[in-house]
Amino acid sequence: MSVYDKLKELGITLPAVATPAAAYVPFVQTGNLVFLSGHIARKDGAPWVGQFGKNLSTEEGKAAARAVAIDLLGTLHAAVGNLDKVKRIVKLMSLVNSTGSFTEQHLVTNGCSELLGQVFGDKGKHARSAFGVAQIPLGACVEIELIAELG
Repeated sequence: MSVYDKLKELGITLPAVATPAAAYVPFVQTGNLVFLSGHIARKDGAPWVGQFGKNLSTEEGKAAARAVAIDLLGTLHAAVGNLDKVKRIVKLMSLVNSTGSFTEQHLVTNGCSELLGQVFGDKGKHARSAFGVAQIPLGACVEIELIAELG
């Protein structure tokens, strides 16, 4: 099954690449690796604002991270032209806007990781880091960057 068939089955439409909010580009390819800049969580077209341990639950975080995954897939599609060229999702780095006492950053990030596994199967299994941070640009609750290998 192609990646696009799987996306259709999941009811996912890929978004256009978001315009960078600062002095960077959305992606860079070097050799067979594609590096995607961090994407913040969005809800209803605006930054999904909040802090875990204060006013957001872990389940809301999983939904936010899943939304980031969809945006990342849209950017990856724009970068490579065809998601079926992806040999492997190599690594995610997730920043989770958290209070000092919140310790479920890894569970929040699962929202992104699980969707990538659904879409790419074994090629979607990846290395990952999930960090709690005091703040993310625009007050967003989650920011995730991705590295993919092309076949």
